[in-house]
Amino acid sequence: MSTDLYAENIIDHFNSPRNQGEIEKYDIKQKGFNPFCGDHIEITVKLNQKKEIQDIKFTGKGCSISQASASMLTELVRGKSIDQVKSLTKEDILDLLNIPIGPVRMKCALLALDTVQEGIKLYENGVKK
Repeated sequence: MSTDLYAENIIDHFNSPRNQGEIEKYDIKQKGFNPFCGDHIEITVKLNQKKEIQDIKFTGKGCSISQASASMLTELVRGKSIDQVKSLTKEDILDLLNIPIGPVRMKCALLALDTVQEGIKLYENGVKK
């Protein structure tokens, strides 16, 4: 697949984000912010009894990379255990985006992953927001 097709996928997720919104009765709620460019995101997660992601939604504003990454991540993690989500890496996100990401845009690409992983860490430590 060409880079242009992957770029089209990012634009599609940016223009028609999946899982955008907020869960009213959530188990995890976490905000993330990229001070370098001003991108921000808030992720809410509802877990089932097995500590798997039953539902996940996000809200935020930012560049196409940060918002598309959030949309793609929410699709990827639905149904996964929180341990599986904690084990996701930068490479997993870069594979999802599948376009070259320079150092300046890396924080944009990883904002959603960092935010959901931080929310899981706080949840496991008993911090409820």
